Amino acid sequence: MSINLAQVLSVTLALIHALGIISALHAVNTVRTSQGTIAWVLSLITFPYLALPLYWIFGRNRFYGYVEALRQQQPEKAPPGQADLLQRQIQPFKATLPPALDVEFAVLEKISRLPYTTGNQLQLLINGSETFSAIFKAIDAAEHYILVQFFIIKNDYIGRELRDRLIQKAQQGVKVCLLYDEIGSRTLPSNYLKPLNNNGVNTSAFDSTRGFYNRFQLNFRNHRKIVVVDGRVGFLGGLNVGDEYLGKGRLGYWRDTHLSVRGPMVQSLQKVFASDWYWATRQVLDFLEWMPAWAGEQTGMILPSGPADELETCSMLFHQTIVGAQQRLWIASPYFVPSLPVFDMLQLAALRGVDVRILLPAQPDHTLVYLSSFSFLQAADRAGVKIYRYQKGFLHQKVILVDDDVAAVGTANLDNRSLRLNFEVMAVVADRDFARQVRVMLEEDFSHSRQTSHADLEKRSWLFKWAVRAARLFDPIL
Repeated sequence: MSINLAQVLSVTLALIHALGIISALHAVNTVRTSQGTIAWVLSLITFPYLALPLYWIFGRNRFYGYVEALRQQQPEKAPPGQADLLQRQIQPFKATLPPALDVEFAVLEKISRLPYTTGNQLQLLINGSETFSAIFKAIDAAEHYILVQFFIIKNDYIGRELRDRLIQKAQQGVKVCLLYDEIGSRTLPSNYLKPLNNNGVNTSAFDSTRGFYNRFQLNFRNHRKIVVVDGRVGFLGGLNVGDEYLGKGRLGYWRDTHLSVRGPMVQSLQKVFASDWYWATRQVLDFLEWMPAWAGEQTGMILPSGPADELETCSMLFHQTIVGAQQRLWIASPYFVPSLPVFDMLQLAALRGVDVRILLPAQPDHTLVYLSSFSFLQAADRAGVKIYRYQKGFLHQKVILVDDDVAAVGTANLDNRSLRLNFEVMAVVADRDFARQVRVMLEEDFSHSRQTSHADLEKRSWLFKWAVRAARLFDPIL
């Protein structure tokens, strides 16, 4: 019996279209935003040959199994037990916000499930030299353990400097754990990791494709940058590990912000690391120090977010900071592709008379999101949202300033990926002195920036404007 090629082709095409329709129904039930749902449904029905593989690789924004895995472990020192232990040990440090802030910002505790604490000492670390100097100094002083987590680690000068210091401490008997994102660090060679593993450093990729439902998903990233030493000092912020973060890459001068943390916020930060480590390795870090040490007088909290959350935690953080602003809302982010609800809130804040400023880089590192950011200019102009482009180099910091009272520093960008797809972590600080330091820092950045408007887009070529419109179409999907 001969095979009729035309019949095989017809059956195959019919099957692809049927799978496209089934996938479109799946998108209706699972995609979080109406824009994303419409985009996927139209693509899957109209162009299933292209859209089907893209949907099953990039289409979901819910990460499965993370919370469930943490709940399965019952021993006292496993992640759920650590949460209970943390709450008990941190109780004497819990802080109540002033009445003026409590109304708008106390709710962040509920979405973070980590408390505001006092007794903290926070220090802004501006750019790579300050950041790596502080991190390496803390690593060199470690006596018991070092926890290191980065989205990107590169096998270059600064990457090898980190590796050699971790090896040295491991050889001294210090417990060392290194966690990295396998997609962000996809170029990291085995000859970088092998010396670490051979010398007692525990290394692991985050393994975002772990589990049946995540197996083919490449859209999730662990974008967190965390270092904790001995439960006494911690670091988080915008910098990954690579020479480009010292201004030695193709983008030249690199403007970024990291944060040094001492006090009970360190315990909250290491709880985030311990949970990520457990997901990646199924290992319980039973040697961690959960008793906080009083280090200062500042009040703050650690707010992790990610696609495994029941609520859209990162979006809610931006929502609440926007709602809470009365005089000033300054946001620095390398990417500006907000969800429509967040953008609406920015417009409303500006219409209320709040000084809303968005600080972005003038030069792109990711063309698609750079182009898409131009599509918001006209609506921003109409409401009075002021958008600035940093001229001195590439701006990569993730910072929020609200009035003279609250500031946040961490890893979350103002784009769809951070709002819905990445694991992120932010430090939210309710301290006027710290907010003043952030204001001074951002004022310096604005002095090297130029305000832009829709008129600047109108001066561009028709091809650039067409590319801006086309890039915006990908926003709900990527």
